[in-house]
Amino acid sequence: MRLILMTALTMLAFAANSLLTRAAIDAGGITPQAFALIRVLAGAATLAGLVALRGGALPLMRRARLPGAISLTVYMIGFSLAYLTLDAGLGALILFGVTQITMFGYGAVTGAAPTVRQLTGAAVAFAGLVLVLWPGAQATTDPLGAALMVLAGVGWGAYSLVGRGAAEPLAATAANFILCFPMLLLLFVAFDLRADAAGTLLAVVCGAVTSGLGYALWYSVLPRMQGATAAVVQLSVPVLAILAGALLLGEAITPVIALSAALVVGGIGWAVTARR
Repeated sequence: MRLILMTALTMLAFAANSLLTRAAIDAGGITPQAFALIRVLAGAATLAGLVALRGGALPLMRRARLPGAISLTVYMIGFSLAYLTLDAGLGALILFGVTQITMFGYGAVTGAAPTVRQLTGAAVAFAGLVLVLWPGAQATTDPLGAALMVLAGVGWGAYSLVGRGAAEPLAATAANFILCFPMLLLLFVAFDLRADAAGTLLAVVCGAVTSGLGYALWYSVLPRMQGATAAVVQLSVPVLAILAGALLLGEAITPVIALSAALVVGGIGWAVTARR
């Protein structure tokens, strides 16, 4: 029961990242660049504090740090800028779908040949993304926002692949967040970094709670799950974001979004539960 509760809280935290980012940026009191910087700084402080409480060290100079920090930076840029125009639920759906397809594609190229079931599931999920991204399919879908979220999905997929074999994933994530901040600062220093009190608060919550504590909680439950189970429970994230976006932010759940979500979630679920 405790494992189920902790897993549910983790999925809610992951879905909340999209809701908090969209709510803060859509309100206009904080720019996407400022939101990303504050989120990363708050996340770095929280994660580093958790590592210190556990008596661990931050592996800042390890070989995998640069690829991890760069891919995390790509994710943060695409994720924050995309929510200038995308709804929270739609953004989460694109992010999740692209992330899983990126990881599946990498595994298919570098690992064992995928099974027919895996290929079928990936094709169905890809069809769901094509449906929601097809010009004219969604009247409110901004092409640039969708492209930025696709970039974020590729970045998060690469980040997940880089950190997959980390011996201390919490410490590795803390180190990546710390190194990500100066990269973002260098890229965003010439942009408008305006932030009001409400936007700053949402960015801190997104970084410290739903990102920092959310990742810490995830790493505590992950060792007790099988790989397929861990992949399947994450299917709930875009669904939660779509439902919460409708309830809390007044976002519309159109037939296209509903069908696309069913294809993406169903296709990935079918693929990840296949025997290798």
